Amino acid sequence: MVTDVIIIGGGAAGLCSAVYLKQKAPSLSVRVLESLPRVGKKLALTGNGRCNISNKRIELSRYHGENVEFCQYALDKYNIAFTQEFFEKIGVRFAFEGDKAFPASFQAASVVDCLRFAAENLGVIINTETRVTNIQIAGGKYRVVADKVSFMASNIIIAAGLLSGGDRLGCDGTMLSLLKKAGFNTVKTTPAIVQVKTATDVVKQLKGIKINALATLKSGNRKIREEFGEVLFCDYGLSGPPILQVSRAIMREQNNLKIELDLMPEISENEIFDMLRQRAKRLFYLKLDEFFTGLLNKRVGQVILKSVGCSLSDKVQALEAEKIKKLAFLIKNFSFTVTGTTGFINSQVTAGGINTLQFDRETMMSKSNKGLYCVGEILDIDGDCGGFNLQWAWSSAFCAAESVLKEMKYASDK
Repeated sequence: MVTDVIIIGGGAAGLCSAVYLKQKAPSLSVRVLESLPRVGKKLALTGNGRCNISNKRIELSRYHGENVEFCQYALDKYNIAFTQEFFEKIGVRFAFEGDKAFPASFQAASVVDCLRFAAENLGVIINTETRVTNIQIAGGKYRVVADKVSFMASNIIIAAGLLSGGDRLGCDGTMLSLLKKAGFNTVKTTPAIVQVKTATDVVKQLKGIKINALATLKSGNRKIREEFGEVLFCDYGLSGPPILQVSRAIMREQNNLKIELDLMPEISENEIFDMLRQRAKRLFYLKLDEFFTGLLNKRVGQVILKSVGCSLSDKVQALEAEKIKKLAFLIKNFSFTVTGTTGFINSQVTAGGINTLQFDRETMMSKSNKGLYCVGEILDIDGDCGGFNLQWAWSSAFCAAESVLKEMKYASDK
């Protein structure tokens, strides 16, 4: 089975590169190999099923990797405007919530469908339930072996994911292992954009509660990263957008880690102390279990009171200045010892992967293997949550597809 281009992985980057290639060169033969029974399963789950497809503020500071500058060219050349035009052509209109771009349907499945419909209409050959087990170079072409079937092509685009989501999403790390065996250097893989496990004595009491807070990940007293937003307390630890954002470093630091929540980041600890002292004077008639009612989430306030040794059945008038000082400190420094993350199976993206120094940043082609490309998550580039990882998938896919067209001497319409 010989085709011009084989794309390994029928996810976001794989489908995008396949459609783009056939749009520009209809006579080009393109084959997508997907291990699952259908393409786009992981893409269909992104953004809680809404698909945060891109972001207006695509900046290098929102990306990570040992050689993070590698992604700058692709993100600049194939930016959100280019991406929006591409998707408009296949039926996906963008809608925006702040800087975040979504399909106007707010359904991730519709993005998958439009990519799939376009691929089928353009004549992309899609082989599902086809798990690649080996890649060989034979006579200047690539032989891709899947079970007992082999495919030949002069160009292969590896668009397989890494480990996030696990086997159920076709992310078992097989392609990473195959590329390592072929001599490619790799960067340690760890979960990113993932829920955080903490000591559970407090979080179990607050399970299901959401609060707005400034979340800071620290190693000892060293601040690693901070993010503001809605934090969710879970029986195992913490979740919510700011927690997902700071989670990347956890499995890489692994040293005396804690997450501190500032429940009132807009005012200082001294201002909180003065406010609480005045509040105690005004609300002297209440029991302490109602002291924070109207100021903080009631259960959160009660846990903080108990943490400083207060009895909730006591009257507010019994609240001493020393206890008020401790309450003010805890409101600014509600601290949780980090014990890990919920792992690859729950992560939205994998940090690490194939070392990008082995690839050309303008084409995504291997410097040592002409015609072999890597795009998307398998490379050591990962972004924050908010559409950054999908934009990297699209941008890197466009880069590789353009290079294939150039190498095979097909004129681009751009």
